[in-house]
Order: sequence, then structure tokens, then C-alpha cells
Amino acid sequence: MLVAAWLTIAWAGACCAAQTVRVAVQKTGTLAWEMSVIRSHGLDKEAGLSIQTLELASPEAGKIALRARNADIIVSDWLWVSRERSLGAKLTFYPYSSALGAVMVAGSSPIRSLADLKGRTLAVAGGPLDKSWLLLQARLKQHDIDLKSEATIVYGAPPLLAAKMRGGEMDAVLNYWNFSAGLESDGFRRLAGIETLLPELGAKGRIAMLGYVFRESWANANPELVARFIAVGRKAKETLATSDPAWDSIAPLTGVTDAATLRVYRERYREGIPRRPIADEEADARVLYRVLAGIGGRQLVGPASDLEPGTFYHPIPGD
Repeated sequence: MLVAAWLTIAWAGACCAAQTVRVAVQKTGTLAWEMSVIRSHGLDKEAGLSIQTLELASPEAGKIALRARNADIIVSDWLWVSRERSLGAKLTFYPYSSALGAVMVAGSSPIRSLADLKGRTLAVAGGPLDKSWLLLQARLKQHDIDLKSEATIVYGAPPLLAAKMRGGEMDAVLNYWNFSAGLESDGFRRLAGIETLLPELGAKGRIAMLGYVFRESWANANPELVARFIAVGRKAKETLATSDPAWDSIAPLTGVTDAATLRVYRERYREGIPRRPIADEEADARVLYRVLAGIGGRQLVGPASDLEPGTFYHPIPGD
């Protein structure tokens, strides 16, 4: 009887042991905010997960960690996943955020439309292959405007370009959503959000460019673990979608020091929470892939002319 009781306790302990997921997190990224909510609300323990975070300085460092199998999950875009699959690395993608960048101008700027960017100085965050920049070019080419040659383009790091915009050194800036939100709170005007351009490029809805990325073999071996992690992420998003006090607790992670800016961050983040079926996301990705490939070429997408099969991860019930 004693042996039976001991085995019962040991079996129960093994069954209840939290399963580990290793997540690469950029220190200043939104995933760090969500991980903080998950921990502070006990969502990981509730789901029987032990989430180990590997704090990294850049998205590229996360890709390296995933390739080296030092992380199970990172956040990246489906374009990179498709490229990796075409080159033999079987990664897969699950939607995480549809928050995209925006073209920002000063509140008093005479620039009233994207066509007015001709002859102006436009700062572009990231570089010549930034997805928002390529989508902006594609949209304007529909109106016979080659912005790359008809405007002065300056590339740079997001915080540097935001500072230069505040200093009046640029006529406009295309920056990531959070830096655009910071400018918005300082009185700058949102000329166009990149998400507003997508319907004219063939997309049916607001697409999630960013997603959880993981190895296909790992997901196939741990489907229930992947499902639990995604469910926990959804709960964290819903907490940030419905609770303003939750934003007060993560404010130090955002780098925001005033309530007005935090409010804009909150609104833009909430707009970017994906709520569409995976099939719809994948269909739009196939359309936009061809648009991006047409502008960025092989340097951007690699050898594949279409989105690689298996880029989107499907085996989650209800998706």
C-alpha cells in the first residue's frame, strides 16, 4: 500500500510538472510586454507552462537563436519564414500582430497625401528591404509614382529617425508602429498607416505580418504544447485589450514616461491584435508575397516565386 501510494504521488507530480518553452524576446519589443503580463497574471502556471525567456538585442539575434536551437519560439515575419523554407529550413508561422508602420508628418506640414511626398525628404526605418517601405512603393507605383527615384530617401534606425523628425530634419518618416505612436502623441500627423494601403494591393483584410515562428519538427512533436502557448499568448493579448491598469504595469517596459503617449501605444497595439481565421491570413499573405517579390526581388524572397507551402501553421482547433 505504501509503495502504491508513493507511485501515485510520483505519477501525479510528473503529470503536473510544467512543460518548458524557450522564447527569444527582444528587450524593447511587444513580446516582452506580453511575457510580463503572462507572468504577473499567472497565465503560464495556469496552463502548466514554464516559459524561459532569452533576452536578445535585435530580431536578427532571435533568428540566430532559433537556427542554433537555443530557442523554441521567436517573433518574425512570414516573408522570412517562406524564404527559409525555400532554402531548406522547415520553419512555420502563426499570426502574432498586424500592427504596421505609418508615414508621419509634422502637424503643420503642407503634405496632405502620399503623392505629395514627391520631391520631399522621406526617412525610412529599417532599410531598403523593409516590408512597409516596399508596400508603400508598390501602392504609389499604381499611381505611376516611383517614390524611390522621385523623393530623397534616407534610411536609418527607428529611434534615430524619430529624433530627426522631431528636430525638423525630415519632411516625413516611415517608421515602425510604436515609434509612429510616439510621434503621434507629440502632435505629428499620421499621413497613412501601411495597413490602409493593403486593400488596394489585393489583401482582403488587415494581415498579421508578424507571428510566432518555430521549427516545424518541434511543433509536430509537441502540438499540444504549441496550442497551450498560443492560448496563453491570446489571454495576454486580451488582458492588454481590455484592461487599462495592465498597461500601467508594463509602462516601464515600453519606455514611455507620460500618460498621453502610453494611451496612443495602447490604442495602436489593440488595433494590431489578430482576429481573423488562419486561412484568410494565408490567402492575403500569398497575394502580398507576389507584390513584395515584385519590388524586392530575390534579395528579399529568395528563389521562390510564391509563398512556400507550410509557411503558415494550421493544427490549432478553431483556427
